[in-house]
Amino acid sequence: QVQLAESGGDSVEVGGSLRLSCAISGDTSSRTCMAWFRQAPGKEREGVAAIYFGTSATSRTNSVKGRFTISRNNAKKTLDLQMNSLKPEDTGMHYCAAGEGTNCLSLQPNAINFWGKGTLVTISS
Repeated sequence: QVQLAESGGDSVEVGGSLRLSCAISGDTSSRTCMAWFRQAPGKEREGVAAIYFGTSATSRTNSVKGRFTISRNNAKKTLDLQMNSLKPEDTGMHYCAAGEGTNCLSLQPNAINFWGKGTLVTISS
């Protein structure tokens, strides 16, 4: 079992930055894969970025490449998402997620076994 708790969501203006953090508790291993997903109002949940613990391989959806960075802080047991140059389309509930194996690098929801409750990001123009 893995428990996830997100924080850091806020309302910021276009072009601003935010850092989301996910506190991780429970059983993780080198086979754990973790990701950030987001869901805008009226839209499906989409994968944003993922990291596989065993190799530190990462993936990001095209719309955030060059702007978002996913990282893992082993000492604090957190998964972080640094978001820069924010756009209105980045608005939505952001979820921390965990799965096993490299599947979550595909950024598909069906690769996820555990979800956090989400933190809201609002970008205003």
